[in-house]
Amino acid sequence: MTIHTEHPFDTPDEDRDQVRRLRGRVGGTVSLWTSGAGIERAGLTVSSYLVATGDPGRVVGLLHPDADVLDALEATGTAVVALLGARDERLADVFAGVMPAPGGAFRLAEWEQTEWGPRVTHTTTWLGVRLDPASRHDVGWSVLVEATIEHVVVGVEDAPLVHRRGRYQRATE
Repeated sequence: MTIHTEHPFDTPDEDRDQVRRLRGRVGGTVSLWTSGAGIERAGLTVSSYLVATGDPGRVVGLLHPDADVLDALEATGTAVVALLGARDERLADVFAGVMPAPGGAFRLAEWEQTEWGPRVTHTTTWLGVRLDPASRHDVGWSVLVEATIEHVVVGVEDAPLVHRRGRYQRATE
């Protein structure tokens, strides 16, 4: 048996999607977008988003076109965008659809229902947003949505959960 320093079946760098490689190096903090109420709740882990200051402030996100949260967001017109901390890696994986959650993703944490959707109670920084329905359009393999920020809570800063090069990382100062 040979022990490799690299993955033995990796695609060579020159044959990989260069835009995807660049995007992976950009990185970003991990957020959880949730919408709906009761059994109609839905959520998605999102690291491709930006917040624009202004009056009013706006948030732009790239959502998976098959994500239930996209349907819930379009049905209700509102969502919660919560920043996840380093302790939320499992929660992020479950809402990204890469880890199972017996009983459903919403059983992994305590939630409160806000007028914008469900919010994980331990998150300290979050937004309540209202969708601009005219903003929806396909961008690459995602759907771009834009929303107006109606409510902002900036609490005690937790160590953020960061996603870079396909992995979660804990940010350092």
